[in-house]
Amino acid sequence: MPTKNRYQMPDLSVQLTDELIMRHIERGSRVIDLGCGDGRLMQRLQDELGCTAMGVEVEHANIVSVIERGLPAIEADLNEGLVDVPNDSFDYAVLSQTLQQVRHPKKLLLEMLRVAHRALIVVPNFGHWRVRLEVLRRGRTPITHALPYEWYETPNVHFMSMKDFRDLMDGIGLRIVKESPIIRGHAVDRLMGANLRADSAFYLLERDPGRSLTKPAEIAVHAS
Repeated sequence: MPTKNRYQMPDLSVQLTDELIMRHIERGSRVIDLGCGDGRLMQRLQDELGCTAMGVEVEHANIVSVIERGLPAIEADLNEGLVDVPNDSFDYAVLSQTLQQVRHPKKLLLEMLRVAHRALIVVPNFGHWRVRLEVLRRGRTPITHALPYEWYETPNVHFMSMKDFRDLMDGIGLRIVKESPIIRGHAVDRLMGANLRADSAFYLLERDPGRSLTKPAEIAVHAS
């Protein structure tokens, strides 16, 4: 359990992330929700926006919950990519608070923009000033309320800042259409010193028409 003086990165509420994502999805769109959980967001997309949604989830119990809602889902591990999903099958691919947990984030991001025209991502910002201070003063790794794990058992395997994410997008040929820093549970369009002040960040991504994408297969070979 976390100690009293240990800094804990704020945990984004389900309502905030759902609203952020839904705000950027057009009515009637085709959506693939990666790491869909029990299908909560898919249900809202269908009921409130008339979207056609499909989920991808590794936990069998969650797959059962999605099916009980009358929604389609694939039981698959995101670490294995999206090999069974054809190109351009969806308008939007959604990935919320999961990118830092997969083994090969670059590969998954490219796969998302292969199967969908746009991607919606929510990621934690480990460049936040309190995170830096925790490491500098105490030499400790920050944790979240929702993920109260020590470094040796946390599902988070990558720790990125907003600057890191921007550099990655530039490096693999994806374009950031919108970046919304999230601070104290509120998403803002502009924030001075966002990399220092934001707890998390929301991104709307699309392929850059002026550049060719790095191929997922090339990344997989390099990673191995």
